[in-house]
Amino acid sequence: MTDSSRLSDPVPFVARRRLTAEPDAPQGLRLGNRGGVGVGAAAVRSAIASGSVSASAGALHDFGPLAPYVGRPNTTDVFVNGAQNVWIDRGGGLEPIGDVGMTEGDLRALAVRLISLGGRHIDEATPCVDVRLTGGVRVHAVLPPISASGTLLSIRVPSREPLGLAELDFAGFFNDVPRERIQALIEQRENVLISGASGAGKTTFLGAFLAAASESERIVAIEDVAELRVEHPHFVSLEARQANLEGAGGYGLSALVREALRMRPDRLVVGECRGAEIRELLSALNTGHDGGAGTLHANSLRDVPSRLEALGALAGLDATAIARQAVSAIGAVLHIDRVDGRRRLTRLGRLELDANDRLTVAEIE
Repeated sequence: MTDSSRLSDPVPFVARRRLTAEPDAPQGLRLGNRGGVGVGAAAVRSAIASGSVSASAGALHDFGPLAPYVGRPNTTDVFVNGAQNVWIDRGGGLEPIGDVGMTEGDLRALAVRLISLGGRHIDEATPCVDVRLTGGVRVHAVLPPISASGTLLSIRVPSREPLGLAELDFAGFFNDVPRERIQALIEQRENVLISGASGAGKTTFLGAFLAAASESERIVAIEDVAELRVEHPHFVSLEARQANLEGAGGYGLSALVREALRMRPDRLVVGECRGAEIRELLSALNTGHDGGAGTLHANSLRDVPSRLEALGALAGLDATAIARQAVSAIGAVLHIDRVDGRRRLTRLGRLELDANDRLTVAEIE
């Protein structure tokens, strides 16, 4: 393997290196025989092809015709855009698979089953649902008529083991922003916001960032769908809950932030800031909870202020209020880009106020 191919993408490369040393399917997707012995990825594919698969919820068996692609080494995502249009990403960009032999009825039934395995429901009244399955596999489903092209599935497959800063560094993730600067942010307990587009690697990087915290620190994470995988002895995660069919029992991120504050966290984490919970998070970080972190969808570092303003508006905060709270609460913004399949930490910035008390971001060289 050449150096350039090694460094083409940190996450798939490290996963590939581990799979070479330990040829198992991804964590949570391993199939066992009746004696409970794990089998390798090749045996998994053989078992699927022969129809001899027998596994519990969350195993490859549950993915039906998609199982060979979900279980393929280095797979990060599988996308189904209607029954006859399947794509896979193995770290080097999207590859077309085409027709896997499903009808629209088959695909809809598969979506309903996967969402049910994640403890939620999907129907015409709730046509867009996100769940986490055993092993950390994340499934997002959309039903017609919200989707004009038929049932849609987006399946995110985690790497076999959580990655650390050292492994990301080895793969070139820190070529633009040195790893030592990130380690300093961790040791100084700066509150950080990790930004990037969808699929840029924000969750993977956040997991590695938190794993580098002192083992004596208690980390409490709040997530819409629990997908953070952190190798830390005192990491716990709270997951939002969808309301039942009667509309009762729902538990949103804003409520979970308030619950997390009662758990005496040394580091408070919001897996993804996407709504009114930004108000509770910034309030907590401004009242002595340092060392916190969160992620934010933003296409560039300069887009972060406008995204925060939009979230603040959802929480009833005007632009000036969100700006002042964000500048006080967040010590650094870390932006990740993905170009031609390569994930890199490309920008380090800090939030500032301009002359009109509006939020801006300055890049730190």
